[in-house]
Amino acid sequence: MIKHFISKQFIVFLLTGGLAAIVNFTSRIVINRFTDYSIAIVLAYLLGMITAFVLAKFFVFKESQKTISQSAMYFVLVNVVGIAQMWLISMWLAYYVLPYFGISLYVHEISHAIGIMVPAFTSYLGHKRLSFA
Repeated sequence: MIKHFISKQFIVFLLTGGLAAIVNFTSRIVINRFTDYSIAIVLAYLLGMITAFVLAKFFVFKESQKTISQSAMYFVLVNVVGIAQMWLISMWLAYYVLPYFGISLYVHEISHAIGIMVPAFTSYLGHKRLSFA
């Protein structure tokens, strides 16, 4: 299992995923001006997901034999798990963990950043085995 994470492909996945995470994180800040935090993190995740798909298709999993529509279908399925992980972790940290420790500054930013990072490993395996197999 660990061999999947010690590869050039995983490093490129992290780099392209990092760019998609920046899109996710910064768009959440903008969207949050117009709606509440819970909705903003989901909408921002969708923008990051579109960015991640394009980058993964052209830079990470170039040798995939699946059509774009097949890859997109599995990509969305894998990301349903990822968005659930990200949302649960972001909400749990923002409303329970950080307040418990008396942290009151940048709670949404800290929670969202950590929430974005967690699905990197599960998403990589899902995309490698399903989306772009």
